[in-house]
Amino acid sequence: MDPTDLHSRLLRWYADHARDLPWRRPGTTPWGVLVSEIMLQQTPVPRVAPVWEAWLQRWPEPADLVEAGAGEAVRAWGRLGYPRRALRLHAAAATIVEQHDGVVPDRYEDLLALPGIGDYTAAAVASFAYGHRHVVLDTNVRRVLTRLVAGEELPPASLNKPERERAAALLPDDEADAAGWAIATMELGAVVCTSASPSCSVCPVADVCAWRLAGSPPDAGPPRRGQTYAGTDRQCRGRLLDVLRDADTVVHRASLTAVWSGGLRDEQRERCLASLLADGLVTQVGPDTFALPA
Repeated sequence: MDPTDLHSRLLRWYADHARDLPWRRPGTTPWGVLVSEIMLQQTPVPRVAPVWEAWLQRWPEPADLVEAGAGEAVRAWGRLGYPRRALRLHAAAATIVEQHDGVVPDRYEDLLALPGIGDYTAAAVASFAYGHRHVVLDTNVRRVLTRLVAGEELPPASLNKPERERAAALLPDDEADAAGWAIATMELGAVVCTSASPSCSVCPVADVCAWRLAGSPPDAGPPRRGQTYAGTDRQCRGRLLDVLRDADTVVHRASLTAVWSGGLRDEQRERCLASLLADGLVTQVGPDTFALPA
């Protein structure tokens, strides 16, 4: 398998087949890239796109978000799920304003030091916003490289050292090509080399894919259970936050009870409300009144 050939194939494929996503368009700022990366964590593109566009129109710079306050960030997050990401993004914006003069830093180390920013996001922003050379490993990239090089259907449940070494060995030396390779492999995993129904017939590297050449053997690991949502604490927390987002003023406990009550749900509701308070997503204003954070 010739790495140079792989690079040229995937870069050409991406140039011809890349989706027109708003955060990839010319003129997108590093702040826009950072917002997109945080929003896209565990949330599909169609749900993120309109929220991202509204967010950037309202808060085109980190300082704009900081001035608005954490509560408005949670409100604008809407139904994207995992709303703690809104608080983390607000905290990251505050650090960018305080320590980087309001400009998203371009160095991986500085990005990694921002609140709520992990290895993947730091590498992705440095690559996609600034064109730097970094290993960028999200779920899609890991799956592509696992199939292409290791000959296995799915990557391990947790990122491991061999995966990092494999990805580093395939990273182009040229900085621009490395950034292009990162986004191209990610796109391939998102639209072609998908988890459940890969479209090998249209894959630009199918003829050298170790997994396909081995007969596409099924994953040998333990069964991977799908996520449930109905009736979970996550759903309950979402319902409570919906009430608070839709309110212009403080919310009485009775309004929260109205959306999640009955039998074991009463205990679940109080547990979830306590967790929202502990996470800083909700503040208690009075004995029985609540609001989004200031």
